[in-house]
Amino acid sequence: MKKHLKVGIRRRHLFGLAIAGVATATASALVPERTTVKSENSADKLKARYQPNSPEVRNFYRVNSYPRR
Repeated sequence: MKKHLKVGIRRRHLFGLAIAGVATATASALVPERTTVKSENSADKLKARYQPNSPEVRNFYRVNSYPRR
């Protein structure tokens, strides 16, 4: 007579595996992908990042020159 292996999978084990699977899937979806960073040479680092006569800069200084209340 053969002995049958009795594998007892309990309900708590199934729920634990389901929760672990959901947590793993969620964590992998939330991890951002690696992006490559564009290397800058020294000339790019030293150049101005904005145009001093642009409308946005003019508006900034115009609005900030209003008298305070």
